[in-house]
Amino acid sequence: MSTLPMPSGLSGRSDVVRIGLPLLRTEADACDGGRALRARPLLMQTPERSRRKPVQDFFFAPVQSMLDAIEHQGSSVQAALSDARHTRNCHPIHRAWALDAVPAYLAARARHEAAGYPVTLPVIHEWVALSRLRQPDTRGVVQYERTAWCRRYATRDGSVREIWIPSIGSAKEDRSEAEIAAAAAIAATGVPARSSFGEPYLQVEAEAAHPQRVRVIGVGLADGRPLVLADWDAEEAVRQFEEHAKERYTAVLDGRALRPGSDCTTCEGLLGCTALPEIPGLLGVAAPRRPRKRRSVSISDLRAYNSCPARFHLTRALYVKDGRIENEAIRRGRAVDSWLNHRHGEHLRIPCRNVPLPTELPGLAQDEVGSAVHMIKEHHAFCPLDGLPEKELVRTQWRLAAYDPVVDAVVIADPDLLYTESGGWVWRETKTASRRTWEGRSLLRGYPQLALAVLLMTAGVPGGDPRRSRIELEILRENGSVCEEIDPFDQAARDEAREIVAELAGGWAHDETYSPAPGDHCADCEVRRWCAASGEPDDR
Repeated sequence: MSTLPMPSGLSGRSDVVRIGLPLLRTEADACDGGRALRARPLLMQTPERSRRKPVQDFFFAPVQSMLDAIEHQGSSVQAALSDARHTRNCHPIHRAWALDAVPAYLAARARHEAAGYPVTLPVIHEWVALSRLRQPDTRGVVQYERTAWCRRYATRDGSVREIWIPSIGSAKEDRSEAEIAAAAAIAATGVPARSSFGEPYLQVEAEAAHPQRVRVIGVGLADGRPLVLADWDAEEAVRQFEEHAKERYTAVLDGRALRPGSDCTTCEGLLGCTALPEIPGLLGVAAPRRPRKRRSVSISDLRAYNSCPARFHLTRALYVKDGRIENEAIRRGRAVDSWLNHRHGEHLRIPCRNVPLPTELPGLAQDEVGSAVHMIKEHHAFCPLDGLPEKELVRTQWRLAAYDPVVDAVVIADPDLLYTESGGWVWRETKTASRRTWEGRSLLRGYPQLALAVLLMTAGVPGGDPRRSRIELEILRENGSVCEEIDPFDQAARDEAREIVAELAGGWAHDETYSPAPGDHCADCEVRRWCAASGEPDDR
């Protein structure tokens, strides 16, 4: 253990640690050093960055506000749903979704009690596991805080505590043992506490008797169904914490490796980071007239935005979706990608032609598997592992990130495959298609992620010898597949790439309202049921 190395451009206190449940999750592109910094919440970027939100970007904010009014302020359900203050600054579709989510949440509470569990009452103050030291420890920390984002309930005598964790669709069944154990331990040992922005937590009530039993309950805001994730006595909750969660807390606190990616958006140390490439003007657009909260964006995001800004905001910023099943082409493409990624990512580099073809693929019905298998067979002719020396690096779905300070945005790219070849990097994108690409169409315009690849590679991301680096586009069909090559250092390709990315990013960079853009795409829109602009509401 040691004190955390501080990047430049930070001010504030590093002697308070706060770790919530999301920091305990293990993600492929997690930045260990960034998360250790994020666990020091009183450190801030200097100069201070904008935190302005033109529209609300947290899905639960309006639901939380309405539930607080109902559970803590004595409001009726109808009055809370009708009070526009709870959805102030929310997109109209977000508001419509929230008006459905609140009754669903309350229905889940009623179902839980109907199942025979004891009646529990809302608890207004957070439960926080606080540990205050007399002097700084070897990390330089004087106060440790373990928190759980949730809604809280307890029996009248306090003998039972419940933590309810909402999800947009159905309750998540795949939460990690560490996350569940951490939440249960906070319910078992946490004290009522509160904090202001930029301040440590303070206990707000005298020490009361600890609960005898705790429950962690997931709740789906779409189906209104509760899922009991943990139902333990207090001693068991502490034991589960020691077994499943304690090491994760230590790993977060002592993380040092830097990994540019999704974590960069919330990192206060971004300006002093040595691992995140800074590429001013990468997106090719002017700075917004008014600074706003830092964002991340990918080409997939920009394409979604240009299709419909409202759909983009709901599905990409708020992650609100109605749970509909994707069409066969999308599911087939995902299944083929998944199989290829698994194959290319295996420790033993066996060319795909030397392994049996799959007989089933996740997400596809049996009568849908055939065309996907034909595409995988077509890949045999282009498999990069075929003849690739063992000394070369192979990275599947390796997230790349760069920072454009002009728009204060972290630009994300997820190449299907990156591999080295004689000192250069090869960026491979693989796409599935049901018909041939029109021969006169620009590949960069047809697949704009290639345009971003050009800009990143010419700026030195991921690096390597430019003379030996290239971009590949593998298009898999049931027959007649191709693998095209693009030279990212060709001036004409660079000029076209800049034009394409700037066209895609222009509206997104400056939009503060995300108005709907009705069209044929409304038919398969995941938020159509809440969108007044889509015509007849979707009754699913």
